[in-house]
Amino acid sequence: MASTLFALFAFAANSVLCRLALGENTIDAASFTTVRLLSGITILFVIITITSKVNRPNEKVKTKGSWFAAAMLFIYALAFSFGYISLDTGTGALILFGAVQITMIISSVISGNKLHFFEWLGLTVAFTGFVYLIIPSLTTPSLTGFILMSISGIAWAFYTLLGRGSNNPLNDTAYNFLRTSPFVFALIAIVFSVSHIHITPTGIMLAVLSGAIASGIGYFVWYMALAGLSVTQAAVVQLFVPIIAALGGVIFTSEMITLRLIESSALVLGGILMVILGRYYFVELATRKVSNKN
Repeated sequence: MASTLFALFAFAANSVLCRLALGENTIDAASFTTVRLLSGITILFVIITITSKVNRPNEKVKTKGSWFAAAMLFIYALAFSFGYISLDTGTGALILFGAVQITMIISSVISGNKLHFFEWLGLTVAFTGFVYLIIPSLTTPSLTGFILMSISGIAWAFYTLLGRGSNNPLNDTAYNFLRTSPFVFALIAIVFSVSHIHITPTGIMLAVLSGAIASGIGYFVWYMALAGLSVTQAAVVQLFVPIIAALGGVIFTSEMITLRLIESSALVLGGILMVILGRYYFVELATRKVSNKN
């Protein structure tokens, strides 16, 4: 329970830190992503070094993440940073985790789990909430920000699904971060050649906090928490992140919670909750019928 709560607050903290950095123009999005991932790599391997000497000096590393997970992590982080250039904290978190849940639901359907009527209804309600968030105005949030944060959410959904099979959360998280290095160096090369670099000490500090604490340690703890959570539980608990992030935006970035955001949040989160509860209800009902027959 404690690890799950820590991970959820870490997710929300990433939204707040990124919005603080980009909203105040203390650092550009590409540099924020770069510092964030490199900080995550550093802190995770410091932890691995310490724990291996203290607890398992002779144990060899058996798991080292995967290139696919690393690619999803990099896409998530990059789209996340550029998406938050034009999105408020709460709006960005709602789009991000709404996209996460919808992707996980679709993945479940593709893998052979059929949706019942109540679940399809919930998915329709959630999608309606997304549409309502950007219509009639495509500037609040911006369409570009919406698309980028949706891509970020899709990538994070795949990263989460991969994490459920992790036998060594610390090593997998650390090596997933390390495997983003080639992508990070390519990003640095592109930015230096075609874009303007803008970095301040405050921006670096916010990126390091996001990378080392909220991302590096946060994602390691999330991989630990996933071992004790079902897919349904993992989906449900993440619904609280947009709420925490929105409150963080009010406290730390002086943002306003608009009526449109509240209404859209109710539709998106309510619709996803309908899908999750609908799946739980029908599975339980089917299980009871089988038990009664036996």
